[in-house]
Amino acid sequence: MASMLTPRQLTGRDDSHVVALPDGHRLQQKVAEDFAGLQSAAREAGFELAIASSFRPYSRQLAIWNGKASGTRPVHDDAGHPVEMARLSPVEQLHAILRFSALPGTSRHHWGTDLDVYDAAVMPEGYQLQLSPQEVAPGGLFGPLHSWLDDRIAAGESHGFYRPYARDRGGVAPERWHLSYAPLAGAYAQNCGSALFVDCWDCEEIAGELLLREQIEANLQHILSRFVAVPDDWCPVRS
Repeated sequence: MASMLTPRQLTGRDDSHVVALPDGHRLQQKVAEDFAGLQSAAREAGFELAIASSFRPYSRQLAIWNGKASGTRPVHDDAGHPVEMARLSPVEQLHAILRFSALPGTSRHHWGTDLDVYDAAVMPEGYQLQLSPQEVAPGGLFGPLHSWLDDRIAAGESHGFYRPYARDRGGVAPERWHLSYAPLAGAYAQNCGSALFVDCWDCEEIAGELLLREQIEANLQHILSRFVAVPDDWCPVRS
């Protein structure tokens, strides 16, 4: 049985549930232990499974969101081309951002269970990690790592890690690099809903306005079902 996180922990406003790893990334202790097991298995197979992103606080997710909503940070389409946000309606802007970036408070990275990974062993000197579909596709730089992960996940030998965004369901773009620790994350997802997020956005402790909030709240149930909720079949076992 997963120990439940508080509302502040679920929404990234409290980091007391995560621990620092030697590389500076942060995860829950149990998640870190099982990820070390997956790293060991990867090393035996010739890969250096490394973390690109792990726990992300609300403040960081807010900066990403507001940067994209204000036009100071680029928004890309599925082909990797910049989106001309000024030509879109506010609702279209919402969908363009949500394709690749979570609403502050709703990100699975707040939980300390989710992380983005890559193979550090094949990184060319000076290479800028993109976390792009091209990198993880067959023939891509990290294609062999993800083929190996495919086999481990299919065999139930992935130490509890699965891909919540493995397929394109019309919401969040596929993210083969995004792994989630199912024994904990499955339970946390069941405790996240609209009231939790609205309370989070209203909280006095948060510095900074959430841009596009009017449009977000007017379309909140649609956003949650299309871009936040993950179907039950995202992994075979959740506890």
